[in-house]
Amino acid sequence: MLTEPAAAMPIPGHIDPVPVPRAPKLREDGRTDLIGLSKEQLRETLATAGMDARQAKLRAKQIWHWIYNRGATDFAAMTDIAKAQHPWLAERFVIGRPDVVEAQVSTDGTRKWLLRSPDGQDYEMVFIPDADRGTLCVSSQVGCTLNCRFCHTGTMRLVRNLTAGEIVGQVMLARDSLGEWPSQPEGRMLTNIVMMGMGEPLYNFDAVRDALKLVMDGDGLALSKRRITLSTSGVVPMMARAGAEIGVNLAVSLHAVTKEVRDEIVPLNRKYGIEELLQACADYPGANNARRITFEYVMLKDRNDSDAEAHELVRLLRQYKLPAKVNLIPFNPWPGAPYETSTPERVRRFSEIVFEGGISAPVRTPRGRDIDAACGQLKTAAEKKSRAELDRLAAEKQAALG
Repeated sequence: MLTEPAAAMPIPGHIDPVPVPRAPKLREDGRTDLIGLSKEQLRETLATAGMDARQAKLRAKQIWHWIYNRGATDFAAMTDIAKAQHPWLAERFVIGRPDVVEAQVSTDGTRKWLLRSPDGQDYEMVFIPDADRGTLCVSSQVGCTLNCRFCHTGTMRLVRNLTAGEIVGQVMLARDSLGEWPSQPEGRMLTNIVMMGMGEPLYNFDAVRDALKLVMDGDGLALSKRRITLSTSGVVPMMARAGAEIGVNLAVSLHAVTKEVRDEIVPLNRKYGIEELLQACADYPGANNARRITFEYVMLKDRNDSDAEAHELVRLLRQYKLPAKVNLIPFNPWPGAPYETSTPERVRRFSEIVFEGGISAPVRTPRGRDIDAACGQLKTAAEKKSRAELDRLAAEKQAALG
């Protein structure tokens, strides 16, 4: 199997980048997956496979429409392409989806999928339905390198970055599951996307950018950039570039207001401190009162939840003149976690202080706790169950499909 060269990616505490394996470029059957290609890349791929330039341009436009507007996964469904050309396309290309190993539905309606890539890597995505919106939480990496101490995903090793196709493929699969083809802005359940799943999006910048461009393309999935939020733990050097090249809403995993506590909770703080991070937020392109930056703050009992820390949070956000909203997140425990959840009374008082300081500070309602889909709980079942158990689930799924 052919593979691309390793990608260089910075790791907290290291000055030089270390190699992170990428996904295989080709499938085992030799076909190229068209999901994740830009319009120009799709045209070039068809031309490289043997189509003349004029036909490649036309077919790329047609195939793009069928993939991203109609949700087609079979060339035979593409009725405006000559039937005689369908076998030629099917022999060379595939319109893929992540393999679903396991799908779970919470008592509150939250859905979680365990997905598997063609090279056998597992990752998760979550859909959270609300009365006025439906939000898909998308992963950017298999595992994570940041080791945030409150986050279950942070206890995993980083395996590799997801490709643009694997990232946008999560959105495609969710659309499949929700029955939302053809693509249309009105009346759909999936209205928002948050890059808050497994991994640090800004450590996989190119793939995240390219995937979100596909999601925002008006000829395809057509989600507004105002309905997409990218969350970072504070990769300061990449934040301005994210604003300029992607332009979506920004969320920052802050979680503490002092160096001592944030160094412990979010080790990346040892490399990019609070002041440097908040200045990068102040400089983020497009941030204003209509598009506030969201600061995520997980509430940890007796660690970051005092009145003094609430007042300091207000002071810091005012100092940097940030158009801000603070999401207070009650800690979602997991086995072996080093922290406890702040009491409801403590969370409420912390929220009141921030509100009194003129900054919105709603308390996020935990969703999907019973299926480990709540914030900070994502950790693939590959590390919770034996591989044999996962293979059994996959075999049962395949048998059910016939």
